[in-house]
Amino acid sequence: MLYLHDVWVNWFEGEENGYNVCDFHEWRKDDAVELLDQVPLLKIEPVLYNFIENDLSELPQQLLDDVFQKAYLRKNHERVQMDYCFVVTDGSGILAIDTIGYNIPIRKSRLIPRQEQLAYEMITNQDGLQYSFNDQSSLKGFHILSPSPDLMKGLTRKERQLKQLMFMALDQLHSSKNQAEIRYWFTEWSPEQYADIQQMNFEEAWENLFEESKEGWTSKHERFCENLIKGQPFFEKLWEMEHGSKVN
Repeated sequence: MLYLHDVWVNWFEGEENGYNVCDFHEWRKDDAVELLDQVPLLKIEPVLYNFIENDLSELPQQLLDDVFQKAYLRKNHERVQMDYCFVVTDGSGILAIDTIGYNIPIRKSRLIPRQEQLAYEMITNQDGLQYSFNDQSSLKGFHILSPSPDLMKGLTRKERQLKQLMFMALDQLHSSKNQAEIRYWFTEWSPEQYADIQQMNFEEAWENLFEESKEGWTSKHERFCENLIKGQPFFEKLWEMEHGSKVN
């Protein structure tokens, strides 16, 4: 088995979609970065890599058996054994995984570029390991609280987080079923459509607002999001975490 040593990881916990596992250039000073003293490196088939990167489903039992207690975390000059921690790559993508003792990829991290490069060199002449697993990826449905990668393409970490905050607020708006409120917010988004919006029922207004606001991320989105979450402490806290400032 191949091993990497002295691997810096920045765990993102419970992330179903790979776009929320930030690349090294998006790591922040206040992220809790850890150092793996030793970690197994596995080359796997692209279909399994995609499954691990973009899902929180059960990992192949054989893979878990292969890596069991072979990784160590360096903590306060001590080596701490980890049950199921490993690095996987299909030759074009790479990811560190820690299941924290479970059989699903609860924590995921990208690697720093130098270690990525080393890992790619190490697996160059290796065949991808074959593991049987229950691939449900074709059944995976994206929705407003788990947006399609297409809606997050090209956005920065901050923009992705704010966009997901906007979607959470829109989802809450949907559950309220308040027609006057949804007309108000759609008019905020698109004042020039005021007359048409007044003729829409709740579902029409919400659907149109979502369709018009779901693409990209601009200063218009940011202002809309800020206004939408005003007065909601949980959402405001998430805003502050991304902005470092309170909602105006």
